[in-house]
Amino acid sequence: MILLGKILIVEDEQAIVDLILMGLRSNGYKVDYALDGEAGADFIMENHYDLILLDIMLPKFDGYELLEYAKQEKIPVIFITAKSELKDRVKGLNKGADDYIVKPFEMEELIARVNSVLRRYKGTIKLPNITIDTKTHEVKKGNVVVRLTPKEYDLLIYLIENAGNILTREQILASVWNKEMEDTRTVDLHLGRLRKKLGLDTVIKTLPKVGYLFEV
Repeated sequence: MILLGKILIVEDEQAIVDLILMGLRSNGYKVDYALDGEAGADFIMENHYDLILLDIMLPKFDGYELLEYAKQEKIPVIFITAKSELKDRVKGLNKGADDYIVKPFEMEELIARVNSVLRRYKGTIKLPNITIDTKTHEVKKGNVVVRLTPKEYDLLIYLIENAGNILTREQILASVWNKEMEDTRTVDLHLGRLRKKLGLDTVIKTLPKVGYLFEV
């Protein structure tokens, strides 16, 4: 499994923390958590994080106050809160949050939003003998630039984000091409090209009658 980044959860409901912990860790993230704003501030000042998932209504320091700590350290923030009115969303985004998710939420959506925010901030993804610049979309095998089509690049990022998870052709098609009920041979062709261009024969594994597994 690829460790994609280190995330801090600041949330006072243990059940929600446990749910997010399980989802993020199963997707390759290293995660810490705090149950109140004061502990969250201590974590921020004492550690480096790539992203903070932050509740607004917290004991001791509220989420808006903690957002200021995060901004000082230049850490992106996603608010996760029960405050669902438009004025609350606007306030959160205007204060500097990078995204805003309303409880209850689906874990799949949370993971997608986490990945999206991190792509905007993290400049480089490194795999064995492969380096990906997520800002310029430049991909190198060793020191050689490998030219990928936009869909090949999107497919590679999708595989990395879902490393260790079994993916059906239909899932890949829906997520990368935003299509359903299309000819899934498109997926096979693009994966074949990725394998050839980047030498990923042993990394992109075919599971007969099931789908694919990206395993590093």
